[in-house]
Amino acid sequence: MVSQIEKRKADHLRLSATKDVSFHEKTTLLECVELNYKCLPQISMNDVDLSTEFLGKKFSFPFIVSAITGGAAVSKKVNTDIAEACQAIGIGMGLGSMRAMLQHPSLTETYFVRDVAPDIFLAGNIGAAQLKQFSPDDLNGALGAIEADALAIHLNAAQEAVQPEGDADFSGLIEKIAEFADKISVPVYVKEVGHGVSYEVAFALKDTKIKAIDTQGAGGTSWTAVDSLRHKTGFGEIFRDFGLPTAVSLMQVKSAIHGTGKKVIASGGIRNGIDAVKALVLGADMVGSAMPMLKAQTKNGSAGIKKQLTDLKKEMEIASFLVGCKNIAQLHSEKPIILGKLKEWMEN
Repeated sequence: MVSQIEKRKADHLRLSATKDVSFHEKTTLLECVELNYKCLPQISMNDVDLSTEFLGKKFSFPFIVSAITGGAAVSKKVNTDIAEACQAIGIGMGLGSMRAMLQHPSLTETYFVRDVAPDIFLAGNIGAAQLKQFSPDDLNGALGAIEADALAIHLNAAQEAVQPEGDADFSGLIEKIAEFADKISVPVYVKEVGHGVSYEVAFALKDTKIKAIDTQGAGGTSWTAVDSLRHKTGFGEIFRDFGLPTAVSLMQVKSAIHGTGKKVIASGGIRNGIDAVKALVLGADMVGSAMPMLKAQTKNGSAGIKKQLTDLKKEMEIASFLVGCKNIAQLHSEKPIILGKLKEWMEN
């Protein structure tokens, strides 16, 4: 059984790094957001400081490397390289689903990165469907074993639905999320895996004790496409472009949880600092990305990820300077210019 889990995890990494697993017809719609360029920004770029705090941890800029892997020998190298880079840059990361280590504790080592990253924000991860399989005590034990600062519960109905072996029983999960958010020993947040969180879902979760919602919107990596390649059968390819674009999901989630104090992470197809700053102007508290970090790691290990992150941080600082904003609070006060399909979508 362990070998089957490891094969699945290795397949996911290989396919994501080497094959076309992107959305084909649908984009993030961040291209429909324009920033108000100020040719006299009235600040020095040296004044730009995008440092922030998220769930009790400090970040040098508002970015988290989204969950990628865990549960296979190859996962250890990927997670260690990411963690080393995050420690050096001063940001956080998410780990892949802990279901494998909960079922087979011998795989715990593939998730453990505190030896190279003692200070970073580190999120453990479990699928919402697996909340019926494990108890809060099970999760607390796993989170303690990897010394995680938070638990991300991932919502992946689209992915599960197209997997021949997928668990597509999502009944009663709002109540389960509420229960776990109340009993888990670290902050809990909810995330999609690449197909977006809607207003209705965010609104249904707003009264729970979760601390944040990560959009993981459409426009980046399509996990239905990944699984269509892995199985070579099923319905994954048909549903490749299914979901809510990242910009739509961000705006809907922000509206649904307004006034609750919950944070929003914008992720899904964030590929450069301009898109990241657009997301902040739309109201995101943090941004996240996975695929560029995996490809950088595949090519050049931790050094490749460090360069990717350093470049992204600089791009975000330049974009902030060009709209005359010194920090995230000022970016949140900027008025975005919304055009085209995004405007049409939000008006419907």
